[in-house]
Amino acid sequence: MAQEQAHSGQQHPIRLYMVVWGLLFVLSTFSYLVDYLGIQSYLRWSLILLFMVLKAGLIVAIFMHMAWERLALIYAILLPPVLVLVFAALMVSESHYTVLTRLAFLGAGP
Repeated sequence: MAQEQAHSGQQHPIRLYMVVWGLLFVLSTFSYLVDYLGIQSYLRWSLILLFMVLKAGLIVAIFMHMAWERLALIYAILLPPVLVLVFAALMVSESHYTVLTRLAFLGAGP
């Protein structure tokens, strides 16, 4: 009985989940319409990526309950991309150093 009372405060209205499922359906429809309408070039890929990110955001925020847990949102969603960007910046810096070292010791080539 005590467990049921503890969990009853955690539940969210079914309407919220139905609205999110509806939004996921609408976003998927828009994503398929991009192909159906024959949109090409960067606009096509931008729209597909936009709809994909919006759907992923809805799934993570609502179904993984991260919309209600700010610290979990920061650690699970925002921190990994920031770390990837830091590591990419380090790799770019290292690549420049490698190129300059090769040019200094091996010459400019034929």
